[in-house]
Parts: sequence; structure tokens; C-alpha cells
Amino acid sequence: MTQTLFTLTFLLAAPFWALMILLPGWRWTHRITASPLIAMPPLLIYLMVMIPIFPQFWAAVSAPDLDALREVLSTAHGAAAVWAQLIAFDLFIGRWIYRDSRDRGISPWLISPVLLLTIFLSPIGLLGYFAIRAVASMVAGEPRSAWLDADSARPNAGAGQPLPH
Repeated sequence: MTQTLFTLTFLLAAPFWALMILLPGWRWTHRITASPLIAMPPLLIYLMVMIPIFPQFWAAVSAPDLDALREVLSTAHGAAAVWAQLIAFDLFIGRWIYRDSRDRGISPWLISPVLLLTIFLSPIGLLGYFAIRAVASMVAGEPRSAWLDADSARPNAGAGQPLPH
């Protein structure tokens, strides 16, 4: 059962990634990714594999101990739980990158490779997006700190509508 859930985790997230990477301008992609609940399926799998090991996991994370954490993660349930958490959080981060880049008018040609990187190495993908975001703000002539602002000076920022490309 744990192996099946492990396999199912990415399969449930893959359609959302495909939409953001392959069909970034499609109106249904924007509509579907409008909800942060796209990360819910992997999170539900996380709960399913975490519940049986919750006492051991809680002991390892509530009083952080590397050996205790290593022990719980070396189990099938522990590895599957962390995998589901990674998939859910990577998708959540990817969703933010996709939507923020659309609001800022950043080309999908720049963002699709970043999203691919985010699937596999989300911290590096996120850092890459921050760099692209900073450069895009400078090119747009925005104040130096605009790339840090969640809603910057973009006319449609936060409005949920992509800027035309």
C-alpha cells in the first residue's frame, strides 16, 4: 500500500505541472492554478502514510535529533511521507512561481525551465526564479526593491489575470 501511495503522489501532481509548463497561456491553466488546493492530493497522501508513524515522527521533529529523524525516514512510511510533502510543497512553490510570473508579464519561455527545475530541485528553482524576477524588475525600470514586493507596481498584480505577452 505504501509503495502504491508513493507512486501515486507524483502522478497526482504531474497534470498541474504539465499545464503550467506546456500550456502556460491557456486560460484553463490559469483558472485551475488559481486555487492553492492543487497541492491537496499529495497532502492527503502525506496524511495517509504519516498517521501510522506519527508518534515516531513527532518525537524526531519536536525535539530535533538527527539519528531519530534518520531512523523514521529510513522506513517506507517515513520516506513516502517526506516524498509526499516534497511533492506538495514543490507544487505549491511552482504554482506561486507560475502565477507570479504571469502577473509580472515574465515570458513563459523563461519560466518553463525554472518550473522543470523546481519539480526536481525546488530550492534551486526558487532561487532561479528570484534572480529572473529581480532582472525583470530592473528591465521594467521598477524601483530596486520592487522585486521583493509581493504585489509590486504591476497593474494586474494580485488581480488573478495574466498580463498579455
